[in-house]
Amino acid sequence: MHIQNIVFIVLFLAALSLFTYNLLRIRTYLMLGRSENRFSDVGKRVWKVLGIGIGQAKIFRDPVAGLMHAMIFWGFLVLITAVLEAFIQGVYSGFSLGMLGAVSQVFFASQDIFGSLVILSVLYALFRRYVLQPKRLKGDGNTNADATFILCLIMGVMLSMFGVNATKMAVHPEYASYYKAHFIASHLTGLFAGNEITFYNIFWWGHIIIILTFMNYLPYSKHFHIVTSLPNVYLSKIGPQTLDTEEIDFEKEEVFLGAGDIEQLTWKEMFDGYACTECGRCTSVCPANLTGKPLSPRKIIMDIRERTSEKAPLLVGKQEIPADIESKKLVSEHYITDAELWACTSCMACVQECPVNIEHVNPIVDMRRFLVQSESRFPDELLTVFGNMENNGAPWAYPQSDRLKWTEGLEAKVPVAAEKQEFDVLYWVGCAGAFDARYQNVSRSVAQLLDKAHVNYAILGTEEKCNGDSARRLGNEFLAQTLIKENVETMKKYKFSKILVSCPHCLQTIGNEYKEFGGNYEVVHHSEFIGELVNSKKIEIDDTKKIDKKITYHDSCYLGRYNDIYEEPRDLIKQVNNGELEEMKRTKDRGLCCGAGGGRMWMEEKIGKKVNIERTEDALETNPDVISTACPFCMTMLTDGVKEKGKAEEVKVKDFAELVLESSK
Repeated sequence: MHIQNIVFIVLFLAALSLFTYNLLRIRTYLMLGRSENRFSDVGKRVWKVLGIGIGQAKIFRDPVAGLMHAMIFWGFLVLITAVLEAFIQGVYSGFSLGMLGAVSQVFFASQDIFGSLVILSVLYALFRRYVLQPKRLKGDGNTNADATFILCLIMGVMLSMFGVNATKMAVHPEYASYYKAHFIASHLTGLFAGNEITFYNIFWWGHIIIILTFMNYLPYSKHFHIVTSLPNVYLSKIGPQTLDTEEIDFEKEEVFLGAGDIEQLTWKEMFDGYACTECGRCTSVCPANLTGKPLSPRKIIMDIRERTSEKAPLLVGKQEIPADIESKKLVSEHYITDAELWACTSCMACVQECPVNIEHVNPIVDMRRFLVQSESRFPDELLTVFGNMENNGAPWAYPQSDRLKWTEGLEAKVPVAAEKQEFDVLYWVGCAGAFDARYQNVSRSVAQLLDKAHVNYAILGTEEKCNGDSARRLGNEFLAQTLIKENVETMKKYKFSKILVSCPHCLQTIGNEYKEFGGNYEVVHHSEFIGELVNSKKIEIDDTKKIDKKITYHDSCYLGRYNDIYEEPRDLIKQVNNGELEEMKRTKDRGLCCGAGGGRMWMEEKIGKKVNIERTEDALETNPDVISTACPFCMTMLTDGVKEKGKAEEVKVKDFAELVLESSK
C-alpha cells in the first residue's frame, strides 16, 4: 500500500465520520418533534420516488429550469461511476473501470456526455441567477453565495473528472483501447503531454478533495436537499392531502394545542425544512403572495429550518435556553407572523408545485391551532363564525330548523333520512347548499336531477351539521372534532352505500378525514355522480335544450389539487353546451384559488389585491358568457368578483349541475 493510499483512507474516513456525525446530529433534532407514521405503503412510496424523485416529474413543470436541474441531477447519478472509480483507486491504485472490458466503454462515454451536460447546466444556472434573475430565486446575499459556492463545487467535480479522464491513459496504458470512449476527454490529453502523471495526480486529488468537501458542506447548506430530497419524496403523503391529527380526548389534561415552536411540530414538518431547495416555486404560485399578502410558503419552510438550527441544539443538549432565544418562538415577529399564517387559503398550489413534495399547509394549520387554541389570537370576524358553528352547527347565524328551507317549492318532496332509515345515497347538502341564497338553487338542481334519475336518496335535514372543514383549517381543532364526531354519530343511525356532496370541502373532509374518527365512507362529488347518471342515460340530455354559450370553467382547489377531479365537470359541460369551452391561462392543477379556502371565506381581505378579483380577471380574459364552478365557495367569490368588475349583466356564474338540469329532458 502506497503512502497516498494511506492518506486517502485517513482523509476519507475522517470525512465520512464528520458527514455521519452531522446526519445523526440532524436526526436528533428531528426526534424532538411529534411522532407521525410515514412508513406505510412501501410500494407506493417507492413508485413515487421513481417518478417524482428519480424521474424529476414535477421539476419539468418549469420546462427550461427543469431541464437544467434534471441534467445536473441525472448527471450526478450517471457520474457515480467516476466517483466510485476514484474512491476505489484511493484504496487500490491499480484499479480502473477499464478492467470491465467493453462494458467500461459505456461508462466512459456516459461520463463524457453527462459531464458536459452538467457543465452546461451549471453555467446556465449561474447565468440565470445573476443575469436573468427570476423573482422566485431572489434571496439574501447568503442564499446567492451558498448557491454560487455549490455550483462552483459541482463545476470543480466535473472539470477535475475530465482532467483525470484526459490523463489516466498514461497511468493505465493497458486499457488505452477502452479509454477511447472518452471521446471528449481524450481530445484534451495533448494539453498535458509529457506531464500526464503529474497532472493526473493533481486532478485525482482535486477530484477527491472537492467531493469530500462538497459532502461535508451540504449539512450546512440549503443544498442539503441533495441528501434529503429523495427521502422526503418517499416520506410524503400517499393519496389526498389530509390534516392528520390525533383524536382529541377532551378529558385529558394535556392535549395538542398547536405548534408555537419547533418541538410542537411533527418530525416530518421539521424534516421538510431540511429538504427545501429554496427554489421559490411554491411562493411563485401562492395566491396570497401573488396578490400582495405577506405569506411566502418558501419563507415558512426556511423559518422552520432556521428556528430548528437555533433552538434544537440547546434542547438536545438539555442546556438552559437563554431568554432571548426562548422568546423568539417560531410563531412570533422574529420568524412567522400571524399575518402570514392567516393569509393562507390552503389551496395546495405550493405543495403541487414543490419538486421535493414539501407539505407547507400542514405546519401552517398547526401554527394556526396554536394561535386559536393556545393564544386565543385570531381575526375578530372569526369569533362570530366559531360561535355560529358551536351554537348553530353552521358558519351562518341561521337556526338548524332552516336547513330544509331550500326544499320549499320543489315539485317532488325531498326525502329525509329520519323518515326512510335505509336508502342508497345520502345527499350531504352542506351549509352553503342549505343556507346560501344563491347556492340553494344548486341544491335544488341536484335534487331534481336525482329525482329524474330515480335515485333512492335522502338528506339529513336538520340533523346535518357543518362538516368541520373551516374550523379545522382555521385552527379550531376542538370545535372541528366536536362537529365531526356529532356528524359521524348521526350517520351511524342510517344505512346507505355512499354519500353525495356538492361541496369539494365536504368531499375532502368527510371522504378523507372522517376516517380518523370512525367515519369510513364512500364519498362522491356531484360532478362524478351526475356524470355517471348522464353517461348511463338515467339523465337524458335534450338536444333542443342544449345551451350555446362560451363557457370557462374554474377548478376548485379542493376538487382538483386535493382530489384530482378535473375532467368530470368539463365532460359534463361539453355534453350540455354547443358553444365553446375556453380554458383560463391558469387551469387544472395550475389553477388559481378563488381565495375562499382555508377559512378565508369568513375573513376580510385587508392587505393587497383581493384573490377573488385576481381569479375573476383570469376568467374574464376568456370573454365568457358563463363562468362555471363546482364549489359553493368558488361560486360566491367569483359572483362577487364579476359584480365588482361590473360584468354581472353580461357574465353569469353557474354550477355545472344547473347547466345539466337546464339541458335535460
